[in-house]
Amino acid sequence: MRKAKTYGLSHIAIAVRDLGRTLAFYKKVFDVEVMYHKDKFLQVTTPGAHDIIVFEKRKADYGNTGGIVHFGFRLRKANDIDVMAERVKSAGGKIIDKGEFVPGEPYIFFEDPDGYEVEVAYELIAE
Repeated sequence: MRKAKTYGLSHIAIAVRDLGRTLAFYKKVFDVEVMYHKDKFLQVTTPGAHDIIVFEKRKADYGNTGGIVHFGFRLRKANDIDVMAERVKSAGGKIIDKGEFVPGEPYIFFEDPDGYEVEVAYELIAE
C-alpha cells in the first residue's frame, strides 16, 4: 500500500465570535498553546501533537458549519474520558452525548461556546 504524499490534515479554521473567550475555553479543555494571536485570528496547537486550529473572528459566520458535522480529538488513554468531560463542563461547554462506540472505546460529544460540535474519543487502532 502506498503512503500519501502529505502528512495528513494540518489544520482546521473556524469562525468564532470572541477570540479571548474561545482561547480560554480551548486552553481549559485541551491545554492548547498559542502559535499566533492577531486582531482577527488566533492559531493554536495541542501539546504533543501536530494538529492546529485556527480561530477567525467573524461576525456572521460563527457557529455555521457549512456541512461539517463535528471535529474530533483522539484520547491517548480510554480512562481519561471522564476527566475530559469534567474539563469541558468546567470550561462552560455543554455535553451532548457520552457513551461507548464499542466496548473499550468511550466518547463524548460537546458544544463549544460558539455552538460547534466537538468529539473526544478513544479508539483502539492497530499499529
